[in-house]
Amino acid sequence: MNNIKLQGLDTDGNEKEYSLNDFKGQKVILYFYPKDNTSGCTQEACDFRDNINRLTSYATVVGVSPDSIKSHRSFKEKQSLNFILLSDTEHKLAETFGVWKEKSMYGRKYMGIERSTFILDKDGSIEKEWRKVKVKGHVDKVIEHIIK
Repeated sequence: MNNIKLQGLDTDGNEKEYSLNDFKGQKVILYFYPKDNTSGCTQEACDFRDNINRLTSYATVVGVSPDSIKSHRSFKEKQSLNFILLSDTEHKLAETFGVWKEKSMYGRKYMGIERSTFILDKDGSIEKEWRKVKVKGHVDKVIEHIIK
């Protein structure tokens, strides 16, 4: 799991390759979201953005979706996001964390991300997880857990 390599954008928007091994020795808030520039995903990203100062003294925030680097760059710039975004176009990390799921909308079935957040401890093990996340109030729950 920790050696899956994904292209991403760092906090300054520079393109870089990441694996979870890069974060050994620090806590990570790893959150999976379905799609850049959609209402729920934008709200969740902005909630993390607006609380980044409360979070970064405890953990590194990393957002993951199946969107391309180009899409991430536009999303990051448009929303002034101040954390890492990873592009999981082949769903490798999502499948590893069990968040690539069959979904249904208007009777049509398709595969997609189940909105989920994981707190990884300094060794890279899952300390806490939230699955089927509802956006409203979610970041507050993450903060409550991380600062305890």
